[in-house]
Amino acid sequence: MPKPSLKDAILDAGLKVMFRTGYHGTSVRDVTAAAGAPQGSFTNHFRSKEAFASEVLDRYFDVTKGLVAEALDDISLTPRTRLRRYLDIITGRLEADGYGRGCLIGDLSLEASGSSELLRARLAAIFAEWRMPFAACIRDAQTSGEIASDFEPDELADFLLASWQGAILRMKVDRNPKALERFKTIAFQTVFRETTT
Repeated sequence: MPKPSLKDAILDAGLKVMFRTGYHGTSVRDVTAAAGAPQGSFTNHFRSKEAFASEVLDRYFDVTKGLVAEALDDISLTPRTRLRRYLDIITGRLEADGYGRGCLIGDLSLEASGSSELLRARLAAIFAEWRMPFAACIRDAQTSGEIASDFEPDELADFLLASWQGAILRMKVDRNPKALERFKTIAFQTVFRETTT
């Protein structure tokens, strides 16, 4: 009888370890120890640390896409309110972590994109996919006249995600939500201000 695969356990452990120590600070030994798996099982499933980190990113992004859908697919809310709801959902999750852990996508963008072409390309693809539902929601808000149409939806979606990542980084430094709340207040009183009819 074949042994059960330890791949999921290794990926789950890798996500936790990478959040705590970063990409460069995470070793195969750390991950396999956290997973309770022999080191050889890592190389059975992953051809390199980069390939492993890419799969960890995919797993993390799947969760993120679920949170995006939770907020942006709720058609009982106006498009502008859905955008704000996403930021509030993420704020709640960051609060639950004591404002000490941010976004793995943002963290690896800073840490690994300069040293790993494989991860840089994967992160670029993630950001391109990530902005699509935001652009669609912004387009809906512009079409309904809820927010101004001064900028293209794709540009506003990129602005939202990039600026939000910056606010999360500052939050991690300060260990409090002030940067997140400041971003939400300013963004929704300026760029995503509700139009007056």
